[in-house]
Amino acid sequence: MVATTSDLPAFAINAINLASARLGATTLYATDDFFADKSRMLQDTSAVFQADKYDDHGKWMDGWESRRRRNGGHDYCIVKLGTKGVIRGVDIDTSHFTGNYPPAASIDACVSAEDPDDKTIWTPILAPVSLGPSAHHFHAISNEWAWTHLKLNIYPDGGVARLRVYGEPVPAWEGKDRNTTHELSLANNGGRIIAYNDAHYGSVWTLLTSGRGVNMGDGWETRRRREPGNDWIIIKLGAPGIVERIEVDTCHYKGNYPDACSLQAALVASATERSVVTEAMFWPELLARQKLQADQIHAFSGETIAGLGPVSHVKLNIYPDGGVSRLRIFGRLA
Repeated sequence: MVATTSDLPAFAINAINLASARLGATTLYATDDFFADKSRMLQDTSAVFQADKYDDHGKWMDGWESRRRRNGGHDYCIVKLGTKGVIRGVDIDTSHFTGNYPPAASIDACVSAEDPDDKTIWTPILAPVSLGPSAHHFHAISNEWAWTHLKLNIYPDGGVARLRVYGEPVPAWEGKDRNTTHELSLANNGGRIIAYNDAHYGSVWTLLTSGRGVNMGDGWETRRRREPGNDWIIIKLGAPGIVERIEVDTCHYKGNYPDACSLQAALVASATERSVVTEAMFWPELLARQKLQADQIHAFSGETIAGLGPVSHVKLNIYPDGGVSRLRIFGRLA
């Protein structure tokens, strides 16, 4: 079962998956992953089932699966998050695990500069909850601490297809050189998507990740526009800054890249996500309308970028529609 946007709880909509392999999350240790390697649990793609696929350990499953426990206790897996962040909710996904899912699970968290060890102090953030076969299990997390590692406990054993950890990255800006250029829009640095008018294709949050897109599904792409106007997306920067360089990358978008783009920006003191959408219509232009090309990095700097001073939010307009793989906003901390 694939979770669509309409199925997602409020905490997951437009949130960053802190346990995403794309963001740099890794599985450090599992008590057992005999049937299915623990690393599969963090893949960004939805879990799949291949009926005729087997390996040396038995049926191949897309997720983390431990063997049947015969000696008491329970299994667990330690995950290093892609970036330190405040967790708003999780999805413990047992897709395709029907007779081999864990009956229950819980999650502990810690803050550590090194890999956790026997001396690590773990804090429970999700008490034991019941799990069912082949289903998404969404649970809100009421905790304002920023964490670096999680321990997913399953009782007593079994398989988890995917673990999604929805939250907000907390970048360590303290001590950073304010005369150095930083990638203010990067998800790992706290950049996040606030709103968009359409995101029919692709994985919209990857617009703010590092590296170039791996394929045409790795970015923000809108449907074909059949009415007047243009498409747009609003991003909150990881910290207010003075923009010095902008990159708009249409990697892999060849017959569906936007004809042109522009950016607006503003320093927003306080607002709701809904009010920002309205206010953004009147923000000043940061980058005037620019022609785009297929499958190319478009870099803008110097006098092409308007001197607006410190900004905290940007709005990318594309004309009339299409796909953008990456948006990078570089600037000095305000």
